[in-house]
Amino acid sequence: MVPPSSSMDPSPPPSWFTPKRLLIIFCVINMINYVDRGAIASNGVNGSSETCDDKGICKSGSGIQGEFDLTNFQDGLLSSAFMVGLLVASPIFASLAKSYNPFRLIGVGLSVWTLSVAGCASAFSFWFIAICRMLVGVGEASFISLAAPFIDDNAPVSQKTAWLAMFYMCIPTGIALGYVYGGYVGGHFHWRYAFWGEALLMLPFAVFGFLVKPLQLKGFSPVESKRALASVETVSSVTDVADSKASKLDGRMLVGGDGIIGDELSKTSKSESIHNILNQLSRFAKDMKVLLVDKVYVVNVFGYIAYNFVIGAYSYWGPKAGYNIYHMKSADMLFGGVTIVCGILGTISGGFILDRMGATISNAFILLSGATFLGAISCFSAFCLRSLYGFIVLFAVGELLVFATQVI
Repeated sequence: MVPPSSSMDPSPPPSWFTPKRLLIIFCVINMINYVDRGAIASNGVNGSSETCDDKGICKSGSGIQGEFDLTNFQDGLLSSAFMVGLLVASPIFASLAKSYNPFRLIGVGLSVWTLSVAGCASAFSFWFIAICRMLVGVGEASFISLAAPFIDDNAPVSQKTAWLAMFYMCIPTGIALGYVYGGYVGGHFHWRYAFWGEALLMLPFAVFGFLVKPLQLKGFSPVESKRALASVETVSSVTDVADSKASKLDGRMLVGGDGIIGDELSKTSKSESIHNILNQLSRFAKDMKVLLVDKVYVVNVFGYIAYNFVIGAYSYWGPKAGYNIYHMKSADMLFGGVTIVCGILGTISGGFILDRMGATISNAFILLSGATFLGAISCFSAFCLRSLYGFIVLFAVGELLVFATQVI
């Protein structure tokens, strides 16, 4: 017997989860994610390799690069490993949201993130920390792919753009704070303590994702209702099969009935598990096919790849380049200060300009291409100058333009 439809209606969200509280929690989590990205790029955590002058006097290395004696190529692999984990896991988590509660998936991802960052803090070799950085990307993927839809669901209609702008403003703010945090902790204590601090900051949110009654995305029926319906249908079908078999046992129904039902339940549960896995793989393949034939999506993906190529290079290598080229003793602080100011102003300005232009896809592409192109030229020109003050001005202009695209 199938339960009444009223029992399958999505339950109302917990009263504690007001939309503003949800926004604040997600903004803090997003900021911690990007603090990690900034911290590992800082001179205090990333460090430098051992150098020797012409007289044979060597200066010992520092940070991750110095402790594991990494080349610049190996150092760059740490950033690439993170992005591999992020890019591979994001579509997987997005697809799993159809079968499992998205809020619980975020809890799983944050747990993986916390354990992986703790692994970075206790790393004993290059390959170990590289694997941990990849798993950090996997953990972050659950949050990045699912947090924005939650905010879009819960934000007031008239404030959706503003709320998403606040969420994405945590990206430059977190990176900037990561530069400062990593530079301070790595310079005054040890680079490992920076990762331990991040893991402790994220731990309460990982636990929170499992203990609190989960929210449900709009357009997705509650997972509990799906499972309840599936279990009822399974038991009903198994009982029917068992009854039909038992009726043929000529008086042995009462003796062997329980064994028959148990065997049928075991076989059916195994077949159901295999069937569910195949269904999820089929659904994932169909979703990917739909996305790949969408021209707007494909263009956005290639554009975002180019965008992150530029942002990734400057955000990861910028502090180190500033330290080596301009001999900045406080490169982390300078990059952090410029990034946080330009990131906030750029994000706000981008949203304001798009609203004035009209929030259409064509206008968004115009703003995206123009701001990214001019911002990349400004950042590239900044590193070509020998003057520190000229570098700061052009770099600030470049970051202002690049971060103006965050709300698109």
